[in-house]
Amino acid sequence: MTDFKELDRLLQKYVDDGLPNCSCVIARKEEILYENYFGWADREKGVRLCADHVFRQASLTKIAMYTTAMMLYEQGHFLMSDPLYEYFPEFRNSTKLITLPDGTLEVVPVEQPILVKHIFNMTCGLPYEMIIGGISMQQHPTAVAMAREMRQLRDKGYFTLRDQIRAASRVPLAFEPGTRFLYGFASELTAGLLEVIGGKRAEQVIQEMLFEPLGMDSSANFLFGDLEERLVKDYYLKPGKKLGDNDPFFVPEPKQEALFVGPPGTVPGFSRVITNCRDYTKLMQMLACGGAYNGVKLLGRKTIDLMRSNTLTLRMLKEDFSNDYLAGYGYGYGVRMLLDRYAGQHNGIPGQFGWTGGSGTWAEASPEEGLSVVYMHNLQPNLEQYHHLRMRAVAYGCL
Repeated sequence: MTDFKELDRLLQKYVDDGLPNCSCVIARKEEILYENYFGWADREKGVRLCADHVFRQASLTKIAMYTTAMMLYEQGHFLMSDPLYEYFPEFRNSTKLITLPDGTLEVVPVEQPILVKHIFNMTCGLPYEMIIGGISMQQHPTAVAMAREMRQLRDKGYFTLRDQIRAASRVPLAFEPGTRFLYGFASELTAGLLEVIGGKRAEQVIQEMLFEPLGMDSSANFLFGDLEERLVKDYYLKPGKKLGDNDPFFVPEPKQEALFVGPPGTVPGFSRVITNCRDYTKLMQMLACGGAYNGVKLLGRKTIDLMRSNTLTLRMLKEDFSNDYLAGYGYGYGVRMLLDRYAGQHNGIPGQFGWTGGSGTWAEASPEEGLSVVYMHNLQPNLEQYHHLRMRAVAYGCL
């Protein structure tokens, strides 16, 4: 029998050192091998964390969203080689930035249009505002232009995802589509694709195609029922403080919370998933077990293999997708996958895939063993490199 006492010890240490909460569920072939919860959903009110509490997922939303998109791909609704302008006509005349011999930048038409595959593997050239990734220039004109467009939307108040996509179409791409990896707005474009094909909000498409069939009744891209009561407090680490410092150093900021969660139709753009480890394990087990969970078949095994195939060139892996946290991974369609155990000092299984979330969430699935690991905490900044890599090493060591 697998012994998880070292994982219990580590997660309890996280909380003892000051992390407000953390939880983890490990499953293999639809059997839960490990499940435990540590810390507080609301430390000030003395509410202990339990299985029913839900967490903000931030970018861990991508696994659910891209899984839904791959279901639509498998149903023949689009091809990866389709030009993006077939779904968003405003991208027909996209432009990009080039550097002239004298070092100045010039805006010119793209040589080839953005294709659907470019929004699936983050090579379309559009960042989130003020995030320019491997290009490593915070004031890069593409990031500045994106920030300007998004600021104008926010100044107007509520805006739809479609409004946001129209605004982004006016931004010159950071490079020729398909030539560099750049994490960012490709996710919103993929969510927009779900809306165009599904004829309803992306959040509803994901809910109806994925969460409901899998019985994920504590998961949604919006608040409903008692989810708001079950939502853990999002804590913020004061500048200069470290885990374990005394005096309350975690400061809740409800105004920032409102940007990410709310009832249907109240969150601008594309809202992120709220869920918990037990619910998200159903999704990760479906991906780990050939596309079926609890007798419900949602996705083909070979489609999952396509989703987790590396799409990045050696240059992209070296220059755009390389840091201590991403070491050893490649990137497929909305997920990263383990390519090199040694490079990442990863004691898991090559081919396993997943992603992470800016609020402190992490998940991976391994079809080779029918295995999934889901970990969650909510903290800003999330200190993911410290927590996730240690948890990963101990979890796979226990297995």
